[in-house]
Amino acid sequence: MALIPFLVDVFQDPVFSIVSVLGAFGIGVFQGIILGRAILIRFPRLQNHVKTVSVSLFVLFLANAILSVPRFASPEKIDLSNVLQTGSPADIASLLFLLFGMNTGFLTVLAISVTIMTFVLLKFTQIHGVAKAFVFFFSVFILVLTGISRFTELTPSTFEVFLYFLYQLGITIGILLGSVRKISPKKLDLK
Repeated sequence: MALIPFLVDVFQDPVFSIVSVLGAFGIGVFQGIILGRAILIRFPRLQNHVKTVSVSLFVLFLANAILSVPRFASPEKIDLSNVLQTGSPADIASLLFLLFGMNTGFLTVLAISVTIMTFVLLKFTQIHGVAKAFVFFFSVFILVLTGISRFTELTPSTFEVFLYFLYQLGITIGILLGSVRKISPKKLDLK
């Protein structure tokens, strides 16, 4: 069953499918551009090595996109009822490792770290107003969908996984576009 069951029939409509595909990719690109620019504004010394920084961020976020899609497509389900009934320290530790994704290897931890880094960037960069609300809303929306897929029996449909991949790919391309050019300092009007 899909994560958003009432949209399954709507996804069958070709017009809505095209709008969804373009929307997911566009939201990702726009979010990536905002984050890329915010990184350069927050850390101005990085502008001295803008090409290296933009390629490094591109590779990091591309790795995140590639590694997070399989995790989103077939999430490992978390069942709290068994752990809460037994309450043994081993079960609780196992739950914590499962919850934070530390039981699945280095690459998954890397993907989770990039996601957490996005939230940290929101806190410490100079993103204000509508741009901050935009990035925060869609980041939390994806986090909620991921949580639903891990804590319930719902599993993303193939189309939802495809939209998620396009969103992640859009962020990756947006980070590259947002961080590839130096940001010129604002000129002061001394009149």
